Amino acid sequence: MRRFFIDENAIRDTTAVITGNLFCHMTRVLRLKIGTRVLLSDGIGRRHVGVIESIAKENLVIRLEESSSEPERPPGPLITLYQGLPKGSKMEFILQKCTELGVDALAPFVAGRSIAQLPRDREVERLGRWRRIVAEAARQSNRTAIPELRPVMNFAELLASADQTVKLLLWEEEKANRLKSVLGSLPLPDSVAIMVGPEGGLSADEVAEATRAGFIPVTLGSRILRTETAGIALLAVLQFYWGDIG
Repeated sequence: MRRFFIDENAIRDTTAVITGNLFCHMTRVLRLKIGTRVLLSDGIGRRHVGVIESIAKENLVIRLEESSSEPERPPGPLITLYQGLPKGSKMEFILQKCTELGVDALAPFVAGRSIAQLPRDREVERLGRWRRIVAEAARQSNRTAIPELRPVMNFAELLASADQTVKLLLWEEEKANRLKSVLGSLPLPDSVAIMVGPEGGLSADEVAEATRAGFIPVTLGSRILRTETAGIALLAVLQFYWGDIG
């Protein structure tokens, strides 16, 4: 059964009316027919199973057969990745893979050593593209909810917004706090923040600021990972340790 993300406003009583780009995708690309059963999600976890009842010139109507009334709560803590803005298309790779691994929110930020910048006049366009990548990754990986993608922030805004129960900072210069030991010392939290610096890494001053804000610098031992790999690796570890992997 094919899965699609829809706007919650598309639901009207016991039917869903599909228009716009999704209508074109379903009818012109996938060539779905009347009678096809589909699974719809409103992007925050509510699901609806229905059958295509009619197809018009600019919309199609799905008759809903069953619906979940409450959003699904994923097992384990809610995980937010604070990602230092990387160069080129690396951010798109990070967004896609972290969505597949079950991240709940993604927050790009600019640090003092950031090479990449996002001009204000391109931010709306770029965020729109990134949101489409996240939504498509969520659909392909069979997720019921689309991760939140936050606007690009500076380092001070990041620290002010990070209110998670556990906050981890991957830092290549950390020597004492090994990830395994840190996780073993913590009870199961309801939310976790992961901070990963950009290509140039985080400065000692930024790490000190983050530590004062409650972040725990951690090391992966001998593993020194690229910015586009680090968050994905740590997210996979956390999903195994506290989440639903394995």
